[in-house]
Amino acid sequence: MPRALLASFAKRIVMPDLRWSPDEGFTPSRVGIELLSGLTVSLALVPEAVAFAFVAGVNPLVGLYAAFMVGLITALIGGRPGMISGATGALAVVMVALVAQHGVEYLFATVVLMGLLQVFAGVMQWGRFIRLVPHPVMLGFVNGLAIVIFLAQLGQFKVPGSMGDTGHGLSGGQWLSGQPMIWMLGLVGLTMLVIWVMPRLTKIIPAPLAGIGVVAALVIGLGLDVPRVGDLASIKGGLPTFHVPMVPLSWEMLQIILPYAVILAAIGLIESLLTLNLVGEITGKRGGASQECIAQGLANTATGFFGGMGGCAMIGQSMINVKSGGRTRLAGVAAAVFLLLFILVGSPVIEQIPLAALVGVMFMVVIGTFAWNSLKIMARVPLMDAFVTVLVTVVTVMEDLAVAVVVGVIVSALAYAWNNARRIHAEVYVTDLGKVYRVQGPLFFGSSEGFIELFDPANDPDQVTVDFADSRVVDQSALQAIEAVALKYQELGKQIQLRHLSRDCHKLLNKAGHLVVDSDDDPDYELAVNYSVRTGIFGGH
Repeated sequence: MPRALLASFAKRIVMPDLRWSPDEGFTPSRVGIELLSGLTVSLALVPEAVAFAFVAGVNPLVGLYAAFMVGLITALIGGRPGMISGATGALAVVMVALVAQHGVEYLFATVVLMGLLQVFAGVMQWGRFIRLVPHPVMLGFVNGLAIVIFLAQLGQFKVPGSMGDTGHGLSGGQWLSGQPMIWMLGLVGLTMLVIWVMPRLTKIIPAPLAGIGVVAALVIGLGLDVPRVGDLASIKGGLPTFHVPMVPLSWEMLQIILPYAVILAAIGLIESLLTLNLVGEITGKRGGASQECIAQGLANTATGFFGGMGGCAMIGQSMINVKSGGRTRLAGVAAAVFLLLFILVGSPVIEQIPLAALVGVMFMVVIGTFAWNSLKIMARVPLMDAFVTVLVTVVTVMEDLAVAVVVGVIVSALAYAWNNARRIHAEVYVTDLGKVYRVQGPLFFGSSEGFIELFDPANDPDQVTVDFADSRVVDQSALQAIEAVALKYQELGKQIQLRHLSRDCHKLLNKAGHLVVDSDDDPDYELAVNYSVRTGIFGGH
């Protein structure tokens, strides 16, 4: 592990950074805001953790323990304050097949291995590759995830116990009707109204917490018969205990869990790092990708040994936190601690909270998460960027986040390669020393064929110069294209001269086995190279 990263990581463990800005320290008012924000997040975590446990086919406490363990550890040592982690649907849909075929103990072993893989990714600093995700992919990710959060809430509008086996709540089960549906819609609307109005009255109490409190008080006070948290499952339990997964230590076991662990680790890191970037844009803080990978890995490794289903960053709860004013690690720690208190002693109260209040909170998260400005700029951005945004949004909804991001990056990369491939051209002029081709644009695998087509060996004079001052030789395909052109001139007994190759081009030619000698008449950053028609090698002139 790089020394600087290790030192920073150790410092986070010994003394977590609880200050939310250089100007305001860890003051009593800040503590109050962070604690209330953590309480709000914890209330929203309960139904999510229970629902995702059902999706994965495990006991609800397995999801709640994961939300507590992953949330606590990542809050303490994660890459960015303000992020909330826990059990997520993106991971649950992958786990369901493993649990169904091999049981929950194999799931715990898989989560441990998943965590170790994520730690390895952090040590190798692979988190920096999140920078390669283009902005249209980020927009698609945000929009798609907002839609997924919205669809996930629709299951609460169905008769309890009839939601079916899908995470989105779109198929299976019976919709509420009549008076129950009216109450549900009315309470959801009231929650959203309170959340919208509250910041205009006071910012002491987080608006989502106020919405939950008002609606819960109304429902409990009037004794309204509406779906509540307790209708999903009982959340009462004890402290998570250390437990070594009861699986055989064999090659066959590793063959079973390794594919799942790799997929889960990749999905978890992609969702966490994208959420890290999104939270960073809101809070104005940067960095921490590799540290976040390590924190997620340690959290999942520990969770696997304490009977949890693993998890990653949660964009919905992270948005609730930052919108409620949570800016330090205290908010995430508080959310995890409150969640554990709910499990230990607070279940009778928490189970009375109406689901409509939590649905209203998540609907407001959807409204705040969806990049509405992306709809306005669709007609103004390049067509390919608009296509990538829509594509990633659709794939996120139809498949999952990891597939959507990979597809978006690949399509963006291919579009970029195609655009650069079309840029290759040459300015052609004749001098006393022969014909000169001044190449414009990058020379790489996508433009190599176009580069070859620029030349006319049959009609060119005996001396030809190819000037790369405005070009860049990028890869092996480019070298092969240069060699193919040179061989054509060689067969006709003509000489070709390469000029102004940059230092990295020089290195590529050396790696390819060609002899390159710096020219005395070129500046330090330039090279002049001849292709000898006699020996077939490059050399200085």
